[in-house]
Amino acid sequence: MAGLTALASAPPHAAGRRLPRLPLRGLAAAAAWLLLAGATYALPEDGDFPYTAAFAAGALGLGLALPPASAFSGHLGRAGAALAHWTPWLTLAALALLAWELVTAKFALLPMPFFPPPQAILEVFWEDWPKLGGSILASLKLLAGGYLIGAGLGFGLGVAIGWSKAVGYWAHPVLRFVGPLPATAWLPLAFFVFPSSWSASTFLIALATGFPVTVLTWSGVAGVNKAYFDVARTLGASPGFLILRVAVPAALPHVFVGLFMGLGGSFAVLVVAEMLGVKSGLGWYLQWAQGWAAYANMYAALIVMALMCSGLITLLFRLRDRVLSWQKGLVQW
Repeated sequence: MAGLTALASAPPHAAGRRLPRLPLRGLAAAAAWLLLAGATYALPEDGDFPYTAAFAAGALGLGLALPPASAFSGHLGRAGAALAHWTPWLTLAALALLAWELVTAKFALLPMPFFPPPQAILEVFWEDWPKLGGSILASLKLLAGGYLIGAGLGFGLGVAIGWSKAVGYWAHPVLRFVGPLPATAWLPLAFFVFPSSWSASTFLIALATGFPVTVLTWSGVAGVNKAYFDVARTLGASPGFLILRVAVPAALPHVFVGLFMGLGGSFAVLVVAEMLGVKSGLGWYLQWAQGWAAYANMYAALIVMALMCSGLITLLFRLRDRVLSWQKGLVQW
C-alpha cells in the first residue's frame, strides 16, 4: 500500500522515466511501414516478382521494431539520437516505397521493364551481387588511383605556384588554358596516347581532380597573412619551414575545398570513362544493364553509385574535421 501511495505521489516526469512514452513520430513511421507491408502482402500483383514476400517481411519487421526502438531511443546513446533524427525520413521513405509499389507492381501504371518495383531492385542486390560488388571494387580502385595522383600533383603544383613567382609565371598561363577544359573532352586523345584504357581513365580522373586542387591550393598559399612569414623569419625559420609549417597549414581550408570539388569531378569522369573504354566498374555495369534492358540492374547500380559518392564525401569531411578541428562544423555536409 505504501508503495502504491509513493508511486501515486511521484511527479509526472519521474513516472515518465520509468515507463517511456511512445513518440508520435515513431508511431507514424511504424504505421507507414506496416501499411507498406500490408499492401505488399494483400494486393494482387500485375506480374511475377519472386522477392515480394521478402520485401514485405522486411517492411513488417521494421514496422514492428520502430515503436520499442523509438520509446527507448533516449537510452540508446548515439544510435537513439540518430533514430530520433531520421524518424521523419523513415516515414517518408515508407510512403515513397508504398507509392512506388502501387504504381508498378500492383496497378501497373508505369510500364515494365522501364519502371521495376522495389522488390525487383531487391532481387538484383541479392542475386547479382557478385557482378555488382566486383564493379564497385573496380570503380573504387580506378577512382582511388586517379584521385590520389591528381590530388598529390595538384597540391604540389598549387604550393609551388603560390610560393614561387617564377613557377607561377610559367605555370599560370598553361593552367588557364588547359584547366577549364572538361576532362571528358580529352577522352579521344587519352585513349589514343595511353597504352591501355585503364591508364587513360586514370589520367582523365587525375586531370579532373588536379585542376580544382591546384587552383584552390594556390589561392590558399598566396592568401596567407604575410605577418605569419615575418614572425617566422624573425625567429630564424628556413624557407622549408615557412612552406611546410606556415604556408601549407594556413592554406588547408582552401585545399579541402579543392579536394571536395575534385572528388565530384573525378566521379563524373569515372562513369564516362568506364562506359566508353574500361570493361569493368559501375559505369560499365550501367552500360551493360541498359544494353540488355535490365532496368532493375541499372537502378540498383545508380543507388550504389549515389551511396558510394556520398560515403566518400562524408569520409573526406570527417578527415577535414579531424585535421581542421578548429573549423569543425564550419562547412556542413
